Amino acid sequence: MSCQLPTDCLNEIFEHLKNDKLTLHSCLLVNRLWCKISIGILWKNIWNFRYSIYYVHQPKVASKVVSTLVTCLSEESKELLYKNNIFIPTPTSKPPLFDYASFCKGLPIDDICQIIDVGLLISLNQKNLVVNEFIKMFTNKIFSLNILTYYNNNLSNINPNDISYTCFSGANLVNLSRLYCSSDINPEFYYQLSQTCHNLQSLYINLKPKSISNELKELISSQKNLKDLSLSALDGGDWTDILTSLIKHSNTLKKLYLNSFNNKLPLSFIASFQNLQEINLSFLFKEVYSKNFEKLQYVTFPKLQILSIYNDCPKPEYVINFLKNNGKNLQECYFGEDSSVLNSIIAEFCPNLKKVFVIFNDDELNTLRTLFNNCRYLESIKFYCGKSFLSEKEILEIVAEHSPENFYELKICNKSDSSLLPEDLETFFINWKNRTSKKSLSLIIIKDYNYNSLEINEENMKIINHYKNSGVIKFKTE
Repeated sequence: MSCQLPTDCLNEIFEHLKNDKLTLHSCLLVNRLWCKISIGILWKNIWNFRYSIYYVHQPKVASKVVSTLVTCLSEESKELLYKNNIFIPTPTSKPPLFDYASFCKGLPIDDICQIIDVGLLISLNQKNLVVNEFIKMFTNKIFSLNILTYYNNNLSNINPNDISYTCFSGANLVNLSRLYCSSDINPEFYYQLSQTCHNLQSLYINLKPKSISNELKELISSQKNLKDLSLSALDGGDWTDILTSLIKHSNTLKKLYLNSFNNKLPLSFIASFQNLQEINLSFLFKEVYSKNFEKLQYVTFPKLQILSIYNDCPKPEYVINFLKNNGKNLQECYFGEDSSVLNSIIAEFCPNLKKVFVIFNDDELNTLRTLFNNCRYLESIKFYCGKSFLSEKEILEIVAEHSPENFYELKICNKSDSSLLPEDLETFFINWKNRTSKKSLSLIIIKDYNYNSLEINEENMKIINHYKNSGVIKFKTE
């Protein structure tokens, strides 16, 4: 007698396959229930089929997605397209098996603009009309919209500011929790949003020059429980004008990400957010950046757990003072700049780290050994290898001998062609297998396509597959 798993169990299982498209596609053929669940997961983020570098959608896939979504349009919308001489072929003349649009969980305006721009060979005015009808369809079919993306990123010929705001009239925005937007979007959009949307938890703003409207400020001020804020000022934008609106969230904000090429922008306002658990900074031009960070070096954030400083670091003495005040609570630490001084300080002042990425030069083997010996809760570490950095062999030897008992994840990114010999790799796996801790090691190779990493060697892969099959390691590339 056959036994059918409950739908919620199947959903949970299939969710773990969301990155394995081939397996999900095979599930479509089992029965109608499996097909419906698989389709729902595949269409949840149907927009994720871009070229990796320029984030442009693939024309053939875009055309198929558009033609499928057209079948989900209302009869009124289909009639409107027909009257405007817009004829989009559909996969079948029959009604669709599923309401594909209802499976989408977010509303990415920029993605919709892109797929219509690259997927349809019609005039720009006609494309704008299709965009409006698609947005109207999604806002009516997504019962409670949680994620809205509205960037003006210039990746398509369709200008997001040409969208009619009546398209959003059917949207339930009360429960909108995450908003990605550009500051130069039509202020009317921010005004309409601020009237009903007061429960944003995550807000990501791409700041454009001279584009901070009062409506955007009001939207920021009107939020009741903002926890996650990202401000990106890469194109000459400035966050100075919205600081008054931001300070209102000093009690609720837990995560802050600041990204800018303009290092004259103020940083001292960060001190107002005493409940921050995560700070991410990405700046260039150390001199001006350091002057801004100088005001933060003695500030204590009692709940801070994650610190990331990518690209250029402030002056080491400022970071050292900051870590003296905040290092004990840190669980994750990421520094994207070569600084041997900071590496030794991290080992001294951050004893409770679980994850770390810092750059070790080829003369810092002892510093790495000290880091492992001092940070006894460490679970994961990422390395650059080759050139002037530590070699793969040196890293593997130290990890096998000195990594703490709970350590389980090793990430390696090659900055020159791998020179690791199969016998050295196997020695490492044998040593790992014989450790007191029996936890499997997750070995993750982060691909830099300028260089060959260790898996290019067939003998290395044979050894990796052997220990992978025996449960000693888990292996993947990113």
